[in-house]
Amino acid sequence: MKLEHDHSSEAIRERFAKGHKASYLQDWVYGSIDGAVTTFAVVSGVIGAQLSVRVILILGVANLLADGFSMAAGNYSATKSELDDTERLREIERKHIKQVPEGEREEIRQILSAKGLSGSTLEEATEAITSNEELWINTMITEEYGVSPTPRNPLKSALSTFGAFFVAGSIPLLPFILDLQNAFSLACGMTALAFFATGMIKSRWSLAPWWRSGSETLLIGGLAALVSYGVGYLLRDIVG
Repeated sequence: MKLEHDHSSEAIRERFAKGHKASYLQDWVYGSIDGAVTTFAVVSGVIGAQLSVRVILILGVANLLADGFSMAAGNYSATKSELDDTERLREIERKHIKQVPEGEREEIRQILSAKGLSGSTLEEATEAITSNEELWINTMITEEYGVSPTPRNPLKSALSTFGAFFVAGSIPLLPFILDLQNAFSLACGMTALAFFATGMIKSRWSLAPWWRSGSETLLIGGLAALVSYGVGYLLRDIVG
């Protein structure tokens, strides 16, 4: 059976030396699904209301830029807030280490004890961690507050969201931009494939099989499109 990585001493040393990398998977998934859903919702809503292709292009492009930027800005602010909160917690731990070092050592001791260490091994491990202030703080940040040791970069999060939103959101508009025959049918098929492909790629980071993850994402997107088409159809006489 092929394993995900080599377990030789040299390979382990090299892998650990690289450290952990922040994952932007959730930004990409959110952006992709939301981009395809919201833009196709615009398309299906306009078609349901029996409005012109020009309206589809105007609203679709406006959605791509405005909603995509809004999502990216929101993600940037949220990720930046997480970083700011982490720095606040680090300062709290730094202050506590200076003012009540024995209490903070006891916290490390109990954390390690809960992991199964005891006796001289527990004391040696506690001493090793608390002899390095940055290691001490990092350990407390992770173990006491549950903060990830590899924070995401706010700008990269924002760009990942916007890029995925723009690419996936452009798919439902392409048949109309290219003025193809049966544009709405093509948009439906292309968007369905985009939903399924997003879920299929997402399955690489989960235990779910590719077909289940793809079907789940397709179902979510399809329901959103159906709702928007239905609303447009019911309101067609009002806006017509």
